[in-house]
Parts: sequence; structure tokens; C-alpha cells
Amino acid sequence: LSLPTPSNLGATKDMGKMLGGEEEKDPDAQKKEEERQEALRQQEEERKAKHARMEAEREKVRQQIRDKYGLKKKEEKEAEEKAALEQPCEGSLTRPKKAIPAGCGDEEEEEEESILDTVLKYLPGPLQDMFKK
Repeated sequence: LSLPTPSNLGATKDMGKMLGGEEEKDPDAQKKEEERQEALRQQEEERKAKHARMEAEREKVRQQIRDKYGLKKKEEKEAEEKAALEQPCEGSLTRPKKAIPAGCGDEEEEEEESILDTVLKYLPGPLQDMFKK
């Protein structure tokens, strides 16, 4: 007979488990598992805190750059663009009919005459006479 050596002993235990034998229960297994889970949770919290600090530092640097060059945050830009879109434009096709700005509509003819007069002022004398007739 040969006595089992420590290397054989581990193999025999594993073989016994595979064949459906009883597993040895470690009385401290549950306690160890809880400690391991707690350590993982603590590591995750530390990692998140580290990333939050790093992001805060980055945001501080970004803000310094924005202040230096007069830039705005992406959210601020979007809010301003949205507000600009909500305000009716003067030349918009959807404006109410009553909101026609002064100088538009019936007074166009007068405007054209004034433009012609302005152009005539800059023409040489003989050309001015031709256009006045």
C-alpha cells in the first residue's frame, strides 16, 4: 500500500467532489465572502470618489479656459439657441400680419425714388440731365 502524498490528496478530494461526494464545508466561508464583498464595495466607492475629484479638477480647468477666451458651455449655447428660436424673427414667414415693420408694404415706391435720387447725385452733370428728362 502506498500512502497518499499531499499532491495526491488534493486530487483525490477533487475526484470525490466530481463523483458526487460530500463537499467539505468551511465554517468561515460565509464570513470571508461577506468581507470580500465589503472590500469590493469599498474599492468601488474609492474609485468613484477618485474619478469625481479628477472630473472636478478638469471642469475647473475647462472653466478657466472658457473665461480666458470668452466661450460658453455647450448647455448655455443650446439654451440661448432654443430661446432665439422661440422668439419670432422680424423677417419670419410665420409672423402675425399686424407686425409688419415700418418701411415695408405701401411705402416701397417712395423708397425706390429715393434710391434713384441718391444714385443721380453721384453721376456726372451731363448724365444727371439725361436721367432727369
